[in-house]
Amino acid sequence: AALTDLETANQALRGEVARERELDRQRMAFFSAASHELKTPAGAILLLAETVSDAADDPGAVRYFAGRITKESARLTELVTHLIELQRAQDAPAMLKAQRISAMSVVRAAVGENLVQAGAKHIAIRRGEQAPVDADAAADDEAQRDIAIMVDRETLTMAVKNLVENAIRYSPEYTTVSVSVSLCKDPSSMTIRVIDQGIGIPAASLSRIFERFYRVDPARSRETGGTGLGLAITKHCVEDCGGTISVWSREGEGSTFTITMPQASGAAEPDHPA
Repeated sequence: AALTDLETANQALRGEVARERELDRQRMAFFSAASHELKTPAGAILLLAETVSDAADDPGAVRYFAGRITKESARLTELVTHLIELQRAQDAPAMLKAQRISAMSVVRAAVGENLVQAGAKHIAIRRGEQAPVDADAAADDEAQRDIAIMVDRETLTMAVKNLVENAIRYSPEYTTVSVSVSLCKDPSSMTIRVIDQGIGIPAASLSRIFERFYRVDPARSRETGGTGLGLAITKHCVEDCGGTISVWSREGEGSTFTITMPQASGAAEPDHPA
């Protein structure tokens, strides 16, 4: 019996060592990728600044390269912001700060943080609450009430904000992004959906889009300013709040991201839009 216990303890120890090694490998891979991502815009800014200095006598060239510097600076700023958001999401378990809040208030806040970007591309953002799928008319009154969820407001808002931001980034001008709150067939669950009319995601990439630094089209991401971290942060935030996230997409037809959360019992707090 003593030998069996010792062998069990040794197996547990080996398993723990293997897990620690895998975590170390993941950390090293992340830091390596992060360093590379940070060096790219930083190096571009340095080269562009030198080019501007050499072209000081050409106002047209100065304006062009100054615009490039501004774009690379914005990309660097967004990357640093996403790295900070990812670290914050990992260090502060959201369920420890959970409170009963209105699901629609999260949507309002997330949409509000993206109105400037949407306006710049002439993209309309629709916000609403939907009845459960296949629900009959008798459920309409119930669907109109707001839905209460037990989450950390800041963490879930960050997740929805990132989804709306991505929808705007990868959608053509003069299209619509819809953000809705819905009751599920199972009354204990609810969903927040972000639907766009964008370029869509290839089927081969759907299983990888939540990986850190993964980009479906690296060239397009550089053009649009994507960091490859937004969806990784979103997934981490949603799971930290006790929910799940899924995606449907087809190239040329847009994408639908669905966050599913447990519905809290009782009424949500009043929603006071800013």
